Amino acid sequence: MTTNENTRILLASRPHGEPTHDNFQIETAPIPEPGDGEVLLRTIYLSLDPYMRGRMNDAKSYADPQELGAVMQGGTVAEVIESHDDSLAPGDFVLSHLGWQAYGVQPAKHVRKLDPERAPISTAVGVLGMPGFTAYAGLLEIGKPQPGETVVVAAAAGPVGSAVGQIARIKGARAVGIAGGAEKVAWLTELGFDVALDHRSPTFARDLKAAVPDGIDVYFENVGGHVWDAVLPRLNTYARVPICGLVAHYNETEAPAGPDRSARLMTSILTKSITMRGFIQNEFVKGHYRSFQNDVATWIASGDLRYKEDIVAGLENAPEAFFGLLTGKNFGKLLIQVGDDPTR
Repeated sequence: MTTNENTRILLASRPHGEPTHDNFQIETAPIPEPGDGEVLLRTIYLSLDPYMRGRMNDAKSYADPQELGAVMQGGTVAEVIESHDDSLAPGDFVLSHLGWQAYGVQPAKHVRKLDPERAPISTAVGVLGMPGFTAYAGLLEIGKPQPGETVVVAAAAGPVGSAVGQIARIKGARAVGIAGGAEKVAWLTELGFDVALDHRSPTFARDLKAAVPDGIDVYFENVGGHVWDAVLPRLNTYARVPICGLVAHYNETEAPAGPDRSARLMTSILTKSITMRGFIQNEFVKGHYRSFQNDVATWIASGDLRYKEDIVAGLENAPEAFFGLLTGKNFGKLLIQVGDDPTR
């Protein structure tokens, strides 16, 4: 260990609308000491994910709000520096939940040892971690795509959306990806999506209609907003809609302007027998996580599933990178590289 100080980023205040640098506080503190059954960890990668925006609000949700004055929450890949548990040794790499800090202590039973020979350790918070499992479980357990059906996914160049489209193709379905910008659209084509559309195009709604001449059987929702408005009329009878996220609405402070369109939505659900279900990936961990790990590792090895990482160096850059995540500036799984990765 080359320092006795731990850099941490805390939630200083709750945002109203878009978060700003004022909502965060960067501080240094002594590196904590592990107790019996605990390990001291050095953060290598911090995962930035859209759910963090919801946790910054003091509102009832599926998880408790982020506490003010506490280290921002987040999944991490870390190296064991000191261990007081026989199951782990210094130099081991683990999946952990240290949050936005350079060092932290966790019970050894709460971390998972990683094998750098099996896959790059960064994938533990990406395609082989929570984002990948979100795509796998949401699509296969709720969307249930059948061969020949049309699957549409929003935010398709992100870690969840890109996996959804590729898994849909593996299962024999037709994959239509929606992303923002020509570069992301081109990458979706490289991944094998049957059609890739730019939601920023002024002709997006018409483009989507042309891309799904037989309608949409599964729509994997990550965004909401005008993308959803274009999708809803195209949903087929018995369509399935896994709702993973609504990033277009996370910074809203009041109801959207315009007429109440809930009656239109409910009518579509009723007359087309549409299934819509929100979900949190940990609902499916029991009974499905092992098959996810095996399937996705196999698909990556065969080249059937590819992934992209957007790595930003320096913990101090986490707030700015997070702002960009909420507006779609990232390209692939967004990671903050907090410390050196000895495996690369």
